[in-house]
Amino acid sequence: MRTTAAGAESPVHLLDPDTVSTRDLDRHAMAHDASHYLLVPQGVATPRNAADVGALLRRSRELGLPATFRSGGTSLSGQALSDSLLINTRQHFRGVEVLDGGARVRVQPGATVRSVNARLAPFGRKLGPDPASEIACTVGGVIANNSSGMACGTELNTYRTLESMVLVLPSGTVIDTADADADRRLRELEPELHEGLLKLRRRVVGNDQSVRIIRSLFSMKNTMGYGVNSFLDYERPVDILMHLMIGSEGTLGFVAEAVFRTVEVKPAAATGLLVFNTLDAAMGALPDLVSTGLATIELMDAAALKVAQAAADAPAAIRTLPVQGHAALLVEHQGSDAAELSGKRAGSQQLFDSLDLATPFALTSDPKDRAALWHVRKGLYTAVAGARPSGTNALLEDIVVPVPALAGTCGELTRLFHEHHYKESVIFGHAKDGNVHFMLNERFDDPDQLLRYQAFTDEMVDLVLGAGGSLKAEHGTGRIMAPFVRRQYGDELYGVMQEIKRLIDPANLLNPGVLLADEPLSYIENLKVAPTVEEEVDRCVECGYCEPVCPSKDITLTPRQRIVLRRDIAAAEQRGDHALAARLRKDYDYDGVQTCAADGMCVTACPVLINTGDLVRRLRKENANTVAAAGWNKAAENWGAVTAGGGLALTVAKAMPAPLPKAATAVGRALLGPEAVPAYADVLPGGGSRRRERRDPGSVAVFFPACIGTMFGPAEGPEGKGKGSAQAFLDLCERAGVGITVPEGIESLCCGTPWKSKGFSQGYDAMTVKVLDQLYEASGRGRLPVVCDAASCTEGLETMKRLAGADGERYAGLRFVDSVEFVHQHVLGQLTVTAPLGSMALHPTCSSTQLGTNPALLDIAGAVTDDVFVPLNWGCCAFAGDRGLLHPELTDSATNRQAGEINEREFDAYASTNRTCELGMSKATGHSYRHLLEILEEATRP
Repeated sequence: MRTTAAGAESPVHLLDPDTVSTRDLDRHAMAHDASHYLLVPQGVATPRNAADVGALLRRSRELGLPATFRSGGTSLSGQALSDSLLINTRQHFRGVEVLDGGARVRVQPGATVRSVNARLAPFGRKLGPDPASEIACTVGGVIANNSSGMACGTELNTYRTLESMVLVLPSGTVIDTADADADRRLRELEPELHEGLLKLRRRVVGNDQSVRIIRSLFSMKNTMGYGVNSFLDYERPVDILMHLMIGSEGTLGFVAEAVFRTVEVKPAAATGLLVFNTLDAAMGALPDLVSTGLATIELMDAAALKVAQAAADAPAAIRTLPVQGHAALLVEHQGSDAAELSGKRAGSQQLFDSLDLATPFALTSDPKDRAALWHVRKGLYTAVAGARPSGTNALLEDIVVPVPALAGTCGELTRLFHEHHYKESVIFGHAKDGNVHFMLNERFDDPDQLLRYQAFTDEMVDLVLGAGGSLKAEHGTGRIMAPFVRRQYGDELYGVMQEIKRLIDPANLLNPGVLLADEPLSYIENLKVAPTVEEEVDRCVECGYCEPVCPSKDITLTPRQRIVLRRDIAAAEQRGDHALAARLRKDYDYDGVQTCAADGMCVTACPVLINTGDLVRRLRKENANTVAAAGWNKAAENWGAVTAGGGLALTVAKAMPAPLPKAATAVGRALLGPEAVPAYADVLPGGGSRRRERRDPGSVAVFFPACIGTMFGPAEGPEGKGKGSAQAFLDLCERAGVGITVPEGIESLCCGTPWKSKGFSQGYDAMTVKVLDQLYEASGRGRLPVVCDAASCTEGLETMKRLAGADGERYAGLRFVDSVEFVHQHVLGQLTVTAPLGSMALHPTCSSTQLGTNPALLDIAGAVTDDVFVPLNWGCCAFAGDRGLLHPELTDSATNRQAGEINEREFDAYASTNRTCELGMSKATGHSYRHLLEILEEATRP
């Protein structure tokens, strides 16, 4: 950990500097979550295990230093922020262990719900909680908020499915509630706490009004305050304590590990959209719909339907509907198999036929149609948040009321939107549970709008509590609703909650200000402002969905952090803190720019479709070295000679003892900088072969062999040096009788990625004109597809066409196809596998993911072997052209987990679809990765 004097005025500087960073960049990077609050921590701790956490808590107690845990950071209510010590419990807490054939699972808090469910999928099981943010939300957050979701209701949420936990109390005491003597151990180690919980249970159980309030509120989804239903449901203090920890938002202790009872995956599903003429009609049908056993019933109000209509893939049922006061219910039946699903569909058909609907209705099991319907529901957040005015924050809130009160509550919410002039606000959510979400766009740097927000909140609280509901159903109390807990529960139960906090955290050091707050206006303190910076930055809602797929997440920054730091630099400049802005900029160069793979994987997960790689490439362009740019401009004019020279240099280096080229490049890096000179690595091969033109009168495609095949020679195959992907592709096409042409002048052409990724725009523009002109003519002006044998280069050609500017229309007919996709469509069916393999480890790439060619990749691999293994920890290798040679530490970090998973066993072959990615994975695993088409060519030889 790197530290600076930033924390010198705080007790944070007395903590272990190997565990805690006080560097400005780290503090500001971790200061943001998806809520509308902003607190900058004095230090960020990154413990490696539960013992480290216990030591941190004991030391923070000695120093009187408040601490907050942070695992996912998708928090919408401000519960993952701190202006003191922030403890990162994600990076080193991602363990998942499947137990009892999938019936149970042991999980650490940093694992995402999606990653846990991926481990459980082969067993036909999953976690009960099913939050829509499963790609990013972690188990730690799910436990801290007692998360539920679209289908789990109150029966399968965290409270009902969590079996045991290893918890670390503020005192540092560690308790595993699965131990047979856990209650005795709690009594011996924490006698006051043990006795206090028994007294509180007697107090709650003995108060009829408290029992009535608890039964009423916890009959619904309810995450307001502490889970005082634990006192009614359990008798032993250790069981009460465990269930109080659920939903406690890190204010009572740290859950280092949890064991869940899993639920069955229902693979058969049928989905449909019921569109009603009015909201009242939709709500009137709800009880009968619930009785049919529908797994999900998702509400969308009229405003939500209008937003959904604008989507390119809007279903026909709503595309042309003149929406007035309409409402829709997205319904889905789920079954263990087709027979069970068929029975459920038959049982509800009569009800569906009897409904007075605004548009025709039908259930569908077609995967594409179902995906389109769910996109209507899940795309609402994207549409509203992505279109919000620059400078505003997107607020996604959730409430719950008894189902009979839902229609009236939604109607009143709509009235409040109009009354307070909130435009583009939508209501959607889990109608079956009486739980709805609503979205607002608000800016907090305007005093008048802040008063508007306060007035709206007051009226919304009156509305929900007046309907007998809860102000929080799924997202946790947080800072936003902490001042209203007393009002929802009354003085007696609020007093119980205060005593819970005093018993477990007497010094009030764990996440103070969250969940309980006596200051009535604390919810409008520490509000976030969103200064206008640049396109990618302004659209970001700071949700963190991008973080799990980012290859630099464990070494420097994530896409969200790259974006929020740009905001914080702008904010520092605006308030005149130029010294802070300068410090952030200085460290941002390495953390934010140089160690970004610019692979674009972030856009595959981003709800508002931000490619942070575009931001980084622009920053590289703005700060490009003029001497280097001139050299790369010259390279664009003589690319054939450059690639041939590079290949020759690698061949010479390969013939030398490895220490010599390593030493030579080390000297070059020391003199010219690590951004200018790549580091030599043992995994690098000798140079490859020159690309040569080829003409076939019966061609059905133009082949664009990637220049990386000239720079880097092929990996070793079973019979010595391999053919390489280009020759393998040509041989496969010839074997299948498919004619291919390689264009004239191919040796001077490149997809432009080296220039684009480094920000050298002049060289990129020159290469663009040369490449597109020659491919346009070679393809018969777009008549034939252009095939490339490196996935990243295929993507690069697509990007080149997209960015062609004024000439874009001329090249519009050009079609680029990756060689894997082309072989899958036109060649594979003509081949016979004569030498199948026993097993294969397969590495999809970031480019194959974005091109959508992974299904073809898996099909081809499946034709060669019945045992195809893609690691659950798969991700971008971050080799990224030469990025993995300029910064080997980036690729080492990005591949660490998947390499460990791969090396748990041996495979007959190791395959990918891009030469540089093959090198990255070879270095990471110690096994020789080759292009999948090379392996297919060998397996189909006559």
